[in-house]
Amino acid sequence: MLDVVVLVSGGGTNLQAIIDGVESGSITNTRITGVISNNKNAYALERAKKHGVRNQCISPKDFASRDEFNERFIEVIDEWKPDLIVLAGFLVVIPPAMIERYRNRIVNIHPSLIPSFCGTGFYGLKVHEAALERGVKVVGATVHFVDEGTDTGPIILQKAVEVEAGDTPEILQKRVMQQAEWKILPRAIDLIANGKVSVCDGKAVISQ
Repeated sequence: MLDVVVLVSGGGTNLQAIIDGVESGSITNTRITGVISNNKNAYALERAKKHGVRNQCISPKDFASRDEFNERFIEVIDEWKPDLIVLAGFLVVIPPAMIERYRNRIVNIHPSLIPSFCGTGFYGLKVHEAALERGVKVVGATVHFVDEGTDTGPIILQKAVEVEAGDTPEILQKRVMQQAEWKILPRAIDLIANGKVSVCDGKAVISQ
């Protein structure tokens, strides 16, 4: 059984997709053992409560320094003993010590086809604004392992989504969520839970 802790800063739609996947059985061999947010007002915490999932807010704002926050953050993660940590819209930089400790056990969902529109400054609506400004015809989402870079870890799954005439960043964001994010994040977790994902020479390999 894969014990998953989900980290989220906002509404938690990707968290909901994971919860739904576990409850419906499309994500197998998995249980969500905790949800952590840096935002006490995040609706994601309510989603966790509704489904009986342990949840906690740990915010950098409540600590005198980022080092103190990092120390407490890692402490809680270690106490919860996750097999996999999922970043589902988590807008806090992961401490390097945590990346090292949980190497190839932290995954992130990013709303673009990496390496396009990724890296520092590309998150949320900013990704979709940049894609529309560039005039690309295809966007999408990527699930990848987290390393010390920003959106640079081994890619697990990607799914493309077409840009349509009249798209606004908000409309495009919603379509990417519905057609890509909410599908490939649960799928990636299921693959990991069943031992079908490995990392070789810096690349994620999926076995059937």
